[in-house]
Amino acid sequence: MSIDVPFPRGLRWLRRVPFARTLLNEALYVPRLWRLRQVDVVHVFSASYWSFLLAPVPAMLLARLWGKRVVLNYHSGEADDHLARWGRLVHPWLRLAHSIVVPSHYLAEVFERHGYAVRVVPNVVDLGRFFYRDRAEIRPRFLSTRNLEPHYRVDVVIEAFALVRARCPEATLTVVGDGSEKPRLRALAAERGAEGIRFLGAVEPSGMPDVYDGADVFLNASVVDNQPVSVLEAFAAGVPVVSTSTGDLAALVRDGETGVLVPADDPAAMAKAMLHVLELPERARALARAAREDVQRFTWPRVREAWARVYDGTPA
Repeated sequence: MSIDVPFPRGLRWLRRVPFARTLLNEALYVPRLWRLRQVDVVHVFSASYWSFLLAPVPAMLLARLWGKRVVLNYHSGEADDHLARWGRLVHPWLRLAHSIVVPSHYLAEVFERHGYAVRVVPNVVDLGRFFYRDRAEIRPRFLSTRNLEPHYRVDVVIEAFALVRARCPEATLTVVGDGSEKPRLRALAAERGAEGIRFLGAVEPSGMPDVYDGADVFLNASVVDNQPVSVLEAFAAGVPVVSTSTGDLAALVRDGETGVLVPADDPAAMAKAMLHVLELPERARALARAAREDVQRFTWPRVREAWARVYDGTPA
């Protein structure tokens, strides 16, 4: 069921007031949870910290009250810190779930260290939405599609791009996403004199296939992460990937096989990898082909039986 309730017309100004916005969101969200009485299984998506308390916890409490099976689908790369530091604000509520599902073995190991048995069901990408093509040439058209938040380190992408543009004046970087870092990142781009940077802001999912189709190299510099769907989408579209190895990324982007891995927080290393991809186009195409083949395991036909077993409580 949809839980994205639009703000009442007369109260939309509250979107600009952080705490008031949260209170109103919660007041609109919780009453809609009464519809959970009509279902058999409640599948709750979860991130970390306050988001966990504000969205999953009320849903799980009401689902339990009405005797529903609760599946908690936890996907945040910040899980280790969340579980270690939030104590009674997280652990009692996790026990409300009949089954905790995570998308990667990396997160499974995190939960197991904290005493929880979990099931692994990968994230899903719809290959039918993305046009795969071999790049006849690998042009210096770079793409970042991560939210503009500190742990995604889009600043490192911009710094690396500025280094590459000094060698390739025709290079461009498209930055998709929004977030708290937007003013700082725009200022950084201006300071570096990297005129080839475009900030598109948030793009609707329906527009993302065209964004990937217009790029030749995908960049990710995150320092906290799990199994980002943005990387799966780059694989689906045939865009060679240069990424850090944070979280599950080292398993997702196998260095030299399905992409290129670089150290975190190192613009020079990322710039070197970007130039390497441009200078060896046949190798880049081979990486993209292998990634496209590998991403098949993240499609719905491959994971639906696993979800069916989760929903009915069948052992893994």
